[in-house]
Parts: sequence; C-alpha cells; structure tokens
Amino acid sequence: MTHPLKAAQLISNRRQFFGKAATGIGTAALASLLNGQATATAATSTDRIGGLADIPHFAPRAKRVIYLLQSGAPSQVDLLAHKPSLEKLHLQNLPDSIRDGQRLTGMTAGQKNFPVVKSPYKFTQHGESGRYLSELLPHLSGVVDEMCFVHSMHTEAINHDPAITFFQSGHQQPGRPSLGSWLSYGLGSETENLPSFVVMLSQNTFSQAQPLYDRLWGGGFLPSKFQGVKFRSQGDPVLYLKDPAGLKPSQIRPLLDQIAKLNRIRQQEVGDPEISARIAQYEMAYRMQTSVPELADVSDEPDSTFKLYGEDAKTPGTHAANCLMARRLAERGVRFIQVFHRGWDHHSNVQKHLPGIAKETDQGSAALIADLKQRDMLKDTLVIWGGEFGRTVYAQGNPATFGRDHHPRCFSIWMAGGGVKPGIEYGKTDDFCYNIEENPVHVHDFHATILHCLGIDHERLTYRFQGRDYRLTDVHGNVVHDILT
Repeated sequence: MTHPLKAAQLISNRRQFFGKAATGIGTAALASLLNGQATATAATSTDRIGGLADIPHFAPRAKRVIYLLQSGAPSQVDLLAHKPSLEKLHLQNLPDSIRDGQRLTGMTAGQKNFPVVKSPYKFTQHGESGRYLSELLPHLSGVVDEMCFVHSMHTEAINHDPAITFFQSGHQQPGRPSLGSWLSYGLGSETENLPSFVVMLSQNTFSQAQPLYDRLWGGGFLPSKFQGVKFRSQGDPVLYLKDPAGLKPSQIRPLLDQIAKLNRIRQQEVGDPEISARIAQYEMAYRMQTSVPELADVSDEPDSTFKLYGEDAKTPGTHAANCLMARRLAERGVRFIQVFHRGWDHHSNVQKHLPGIAKETDQGSAALIADLKQRDMLKDTLVIWGGEFGRTVYAQGNPATFGRDHHPRCFSIWMAGGGVKPGIEYGKTDDFCYNIEENPVHVHDFHATILHCLGIDHERLTYRFQGRDYRLTDVHGNVVHDILT
C-alpha cells in the first residue's frame, strides 16, 4: 500500500500535467532532451511548444505582442491628446467642480491654486485619418494611419510603483504573475530556441527615472519557467550562457544529460513542478547559447534598416536598438516582448525634459510599426505604447517652468496591428483633459482586450493557487470590441 504522503506527492492536477508535457517531462520530450538533440526549428502555429490544451478559445487576431512601456507616465496633453480648448483656458485656475475632490499626490496637495497650462507644443493633423499628434513626435506622425489612439484610459493607482505593477499584473500589490507570464503560460511558445517572454530596458538621458524591479516581469505564483528573461545591453545579452572556463563544448551535453537525470529522479520523488521548470530552463539555456548570439548580431541587417530606425539603432541599449531587437525576436517566434523606457516623470520643467525623452523613443517606435508592416507581420503583431498613468493639465509649481503631476483619471495610449482598427481614436475627455466623458477604458479592460486579440477569453485563463482560481483581470474587465477589426 502506498504511503499517503507519497501518494499525495505523486498527484498532479490537470495544469501540472500539461505543463510537464509542454516542458519536456513527457517520455518523448525527455528522450529528445537526454539524447542531446536540440532542434533549431521554430514551431508552427499548429505545432506550438507548451501552452494550455484549450487555448486559443477562438480564432486569434494576433500571434504575439510587443509592448513599449513608457515608465514614469508620459504627458498625454503634450503628446497625444489634442486639446485646442486649452488656448482659452491657459493660466486659469482649474475649477473645483472639475477636480471634484480628486485624490492628489503629496507633491501638489499643498498647492492653493491649480493653473491650467496649455501645451507649449504644436499639434497638427497627419495621414488620411487626420489624427492630431504633437510636433515632438515627427516620426510617429508618418505611421499615424496604422495607430489606434485610446484617450480614455484610467486607473485607481496614483503613485508609480502600484500603478506600473497594476499594468503589469492586474493588481497593485506585488506577487501576481505579469501579463507576459500569463501569455507564456496560456499560449506557450512558437520557438524552442528562445524564451517565450523577453524583456529589455532602454537607456535614457533623464536622470530622474523610476526604478524597475524584476518582479514586474516575474511569474508570481506561476511556475518560474513563465517569467520574463531580461536581455542586457552591455556584455552578454543573457548572463551565464557561456560555458565555464576550461570546459569543452563536447562536455556540456553529457553534463546536462546527467543533471536532467538527477532532476528527473527528484521530480518523481517529490512531484514538485519547479523541478520540471528547472529541467526545461537548463535545456533552453543550452539552445540559447547558439540562438542568442545570432539574434544579437545585427550585422546582417541592410543599411535600409538603420536608415529606418536611425543611427541610434547601432548602439545597444538605446530605444531604437531595442525596437529593432524586438522585431528580430518577433521574427524568431518570441510570444511577448516588452521594452521599458524610463524617464517620463516630469514634475518640473516639462519644456526642458520632455523633448529629449520624446526624441529618444519617437523614431524607433515608428520604425517598428513600419518595419513590421513591410514584412507583413503587423497584421498579427500587437504593438502597444503607453505609461502607467497620465499627467495633469494644471501646473505643478511655477507655471513659467511648469511640471505636471500624476493623473490617473484619464490618459492616452496607442496600439497598432494585431487586430486593432487602424487610424481611429477611442474615448473622449472634457475640455480640461481631466475627466472621461465617453467610453472609459480601465486597466482590466485593457488586459481583457489584449488577451482577446490573442484568442483568449480572459475569464477562462485561470490558475489555481492556495485554493482559489486566479486570473489576470481578477473579477473585472470587458473587452473593448469597438477598437477591434
């Protein structure tokens, strides 16, 4: 008779079973791992690696996501949201009826007056759609007909860390799986040679940048194999991929085989899913020894690529270089690619700081859209650009050298490709760009819509943890069908 503890250790629930099958714990996959055959082929859409058996729930519009997250909160009033009414309201005090007792940060809670400040930057119409964009975004103006602007985003978070955590995980408190981890868990990967979820951090010239923690792309309570892998801009793109000094390449495969056998024995003894993840990650690292150097070597790109992305694309770690790398990752089957660009936290002297940070991100972001389109990839790649909240229309500090404070009530993002309607605007705010008047879009709605583009019903993508079924959108969220094709 089997000891009760032993029996309990051997019990696997449905998700653990599929997770093991997907990561090489099944007999066939283990045979492949142990005999040293690491294939270099990408999976087709019908032959993906991993993922849940019942996903996609319906025909997807997108296969992958590239999320350009602008950490620090870009000012929608100065970049994306054209508000001609501010010409007449300039330097007038924001009416109390508009603010309506809104929660303020500690940085402006002591102000007696809240003078409205119009954008110092000119907005003009572009493209056949006639969409307005700030003069600070000249390159994005060239692809405006591919973009869907959402001007009615809103969130409850008013400070950076809970706000960016909310966008990353659907919850303001740390500990939940990130968006990319949920997609990796549900959809699996299209390639055996690279992670399904890759993160890159861009360099920025603005010294006051909010910190970014690894938990923002972590797997939370999901098995660790689903967390994002950070690619570095200096040195080796991924740490510890090189073989130890003195160890010949011919010795690596037998060593990994023996480690896998030991891990397999331990897995059978204790039934810990993390051991499955460990075996899979050893094998992934082995394959990445070849795939990552090839990925990072952009010498095979023609001159036209660097004309499109700009000379900065030749400098590793710049936003342009990371946008180019995002395209290369997408080509190779990576499911979720996230590029963080910090430096948007402009509490003072917007006119000094905003032009520089906008210039750092403008050409690379526009080039990514154009590049994907010319490769016929934009139709199934969802590109997203936005921050964790917006900025106030009123001045923080002296209106002459004004800053803008945090504003969670309404802000703008844009999306392109992947089943999103091109050349449209969605949502309407008041003349002060302070409150939403039509079609509000919450963070949970945003997440539900992203999942929908990838063929996932956000209410059905769940993971049982500590006796409860969790999901990215918690118990909230509605798909914004009006912006989808």
